[in-house]
Amino acid sequence: MAEVLVLVDHIDGSVRKTTSELLTIARRLGEPSAVYIGDGFDTARESLAKFGAEKAYRVESPEVLDHLVVPQAEVLAQLVADTAPAAVLIPASTEGKEVAARLAIKTGSGLITDAVDVQAGEGGGVMTTTQSVFAGSYTVVATVTKGTPIVAVKPNSATPEEAAGAVADEVVDYSPSDAAKGARITESKPKVASGRPELTEAAIVVSGGRGTAGDFAPIEAFADALGAAVGASRAAVDAGWYPHASQVGQTGKQVSPQLYVAAGISGAIQHRAGMQTSKTIVAVNKDNEAPIFELVDFGVVGDLFTVLPQATEAVTTAKG
Repeated sequence: MAEVLVLVDHIDGSVRKTTSELLTIARRLGEPSAVYIGDGFDTARESLAKFGAEKAYRVESPEVLDHLVVPQAEVLAQLVADTAPAAVLIPASTEGKEVAARLAIKTGSGLITDAVDVQAGEGGGVMTTTQSVFAGSYTVVATVTKGTPIVAVKPNSATPEEAAGAVADEVVDYSPSDAAKGARITESKPKVASGRPELTEAAIVVSGGRGTAGDFAPIEAFADALGAAVGASRAAVDAGWYPHASQVGQTGKQVSPQLYVAAGISGAIQHRAGMQTSKTIVAVNKDNEAPIFELVDFGVVGDLFTVLPQATEAVTTAKG
C-alpha cells in the first residue's frame, strides 16, 4: 500500500484538529505517513499514533522554520521524490495553500485547493476530490491527472476517526537551498488566547456584521454558550468593531463548520465565499429580503439584540 504524506499542523508539539482530519482521510487512500517539521515531536507522537500514522518523517533543522514557506515545500518535494506517495495532504490554511502550490510546481504535479472531501476511487481507481469554487457558487468533483496529487483540504472536511498507528519515525536529512533562505522570519508572537476555539477549526461559528452597530456582546455571549468561535463580516472589521483576524469572507478566513450563525450580516458575495460550505447555516436579520436568507437552512427575521439573548438563555438553560 502506497504512503500518503500528511503535513502536520502543530504548535510546539500540540497537534491541531486539522491533522487528525487529514490522517483520517489519508487512511482512505493508503498508508498515512506524517511529515513533522519543527520541535516537539515526542509530545506529538501519541496524537499521531492515535489517528493512524504508520510513519513519521521528522524534519528537525531549525532553518526550516526560520524562513518562510519555501523550505517546507523543498523538504516535501524531497520526500515525494524519495517515497513516491499516493498523495500529499496539506491543511488549506493561507500558509498551507502556498506550500501546496510551490510543492506542485517543484514536483510537476496537479494541485487541488480547498477540497471539502477526498475519496479513493472504486476498486483502487483514481482518487477524487470535491471542491467549492467561484466563491462557493459551484461544487465540482476533480481528479489529478499528472504527477503526485497535491491536495489542500479545508478544516472540518472529515470527522476524525481513531485508529492505532505505529509511528515509526525517521529523521530527514535536509538543508534549505540558498533560494529558500531569501526571506527570514525576524520576529513572531504567540496569539493572545481568547478561550474560544480557533476560527477556522471550530465546529460552530457565530459571526456578527453591520447589524451589530459595533456591539458584539450578544454575539460573544451566544458563542460562549455554544462553545463556538466568533467571526465578523468585512463591514464590521473595516469599521474597526472587531479584529481583522476574525474576518470571515473571500478576503478573510474561509470556514466550514457544522453550524454557522450569521447575525446582522446581509450576505454579500464577499462574505458568502468564506462560509458557504458550512453544513448548517442560520441567519438572524431584521431585513426579510437580505441576500443571506437565500443561502440559509434556518432564518430568523428579527433584531439580533432581541433574538440572540433569548437564544443564549435557552441554550444555557438546556445545558443545566
